[in-house]
Amino acid sequence: MSAPHDSFATEADAAAGTEADVAASLPPTGIVLAATPLGNIADASPRLAHALGSADVVAAEDTRRTRALAAALEVEITGRVVSNFDHNEDARAQDLLDAARTGTVLVVTDAGMPLVSDPGHSIVAAAHDAGVPVTCIPGPSAVTTALALSGLNVGHFIFDGFAPRKPGARRAWLESLAGERRAVCCFESPHRIEQLLIDAASVLGRDRRAAVCRELTKTYEEVKRGTLGELAEWAAGGVRGEITLVIEGGETEQREPEDLVGQVAELVDTGERLKDAVKRVAKEHGVKVGDLYDAALAARG
Repeated sequence: MSAPHDSFATEADAAAGTEADVAASLPPTGIVLAATPLGNIADASPRLAHALGSADVVAAEDTRRTRALAAALEVEITGRVVSNFDHNEDARAQDLLDAARTGTVLVVTDAGMPLVSDPGHSIVAAAHDAGVPVTCIPGPSAVTTALALSGLNVGHFIFDGFAPRKPGARRAWLESLAGERRAVCCFESPHRIEQLLIDAASVLGRDRRAAVCRELTKTYEEVKRGTLGELAEWAAGGVRGEITLVIEGGETEQREPEDLVGQVAELVDTGERLKDAVKRVAKEHGVKVGDLYDAALAARG
């Protein structure tokens, strides 16, 4: 009888190997960024759990939430826990950098990946400049989760953080996306999502497809897909939870002004001035206002 093939390890050997790999994944010194669960605790990786219990310093966006996460994972944090949030991370960077020269500094936020609209940039930039090692424990991210769940064409995308709060800045931002061919992903609060969708429908066109992804990985997770016009009407009923919005990119082919004259005429029929209607449609489709205006006049005969 031939001997068992060496590549097939027993379950005990596999478990021992896994534990050793996890333990070896934490460097002796440097900055370690770690993604934390968006909502479902089961998404926490073994490497995250090990890092929480082994790091010399844990720099947390909210120390209470990080301690609660460790408790849920049945992990005892043995290192020093310090706060590292938007308003103190610049001042905290030097202290964390000093600690990272002789030990491991774990950087975590409340949910998802540090630096992605969350604290972390100051210490990572300082560490790179100082030649201090930086590594990452990958994991949950609201951005990639929403893109995957959206069911839209997201092969190419951009992420723009939180949408601007002020009306003028928000509209200017949306206008900059009128000719964007890539999908756009952003965060928004439940109190402002309705107005964002209304403005997006006005600037980008009511028929542009999008998806509102809320409470990702949590009990009441929901993905609402539709056109911007449909979603704006849906949001009027109120939306709760943490929200990630995905807007599909614009048309891949440039529209000719003559093809858009009908849309201009429809807006004029509703009482909108010709110049305003032309300007809106031109922005929606990335054509020159003057060319579309001439085409609209020519169509009138």
